[in-house]
Amino acid sequence: MTDQKNDLPLDQLEALEKETVPLESGRFGSLINKLGSVFAFGFVLSMAILIYEIVLRHVFDAPTLWAHETTTFLCAVGFIFGGLFSASHNKHIRVVIIYDYVGPRVKRCLDVGIYITCAISTAFFSYAAWLLVKRAIFTPGGELRFETSGSAWNPPIPALLKMFLLAVLVVMTVQFIVYAFSHIRNKPSPKDA
Repeated sequence: MTDQKNDLPLDQLEALEKETVPLESGRFGSLINKLGSVFAFGFVLSMAILIYEIVLRHVFDAPTLWAHETTTFLCAVGFIFGGLFSASHNKHIRVVIIYDYVGPRVKRCLDVGIYITCAISTAFFSYAAWLLVKRAIFTPGGELRFETSGSAWNPPIPALLKMFLLAVLVVMTVQFIVYAFSHIRNKPSPKDA
């Protein structure tokens, strides 16, 4: 019989279950974390739709028009939200060549610089996404008409994905601003210097 405290995989599972957003992400990050389950369920729903499609196509010889585009949409939404989810958990890519060798005060300055840079970048990406959304939901004459996929089913999935991407980028910009202000306010203690 093994001791559960020494059982590394079980400890890792418990840590994942208890994992929450860092305090620096604030209530905003907690809200994003709670929404993560909704978007994760989209992958499960996508799998169920694909199984349904396979049964209809190969058992009943009655394929659907909507299954492929629906699963593509659900997975794309999940992947787009995944970037925001990673940012809210502070799990974004970080080059640590310098970061790991400096003290807490310099790390704090680097963190503030990183988050301000990320906020500016995502703000620019948000503007670029807005330009895409504008073309995807309005005709050149200004009438509201969503861009569609052009398939036999022809849903407005391209326009919806572009709008969702814009929303996620705006929220990600706000999340990086929350991180920056959090790091500006929380000065390291003298013992950490």
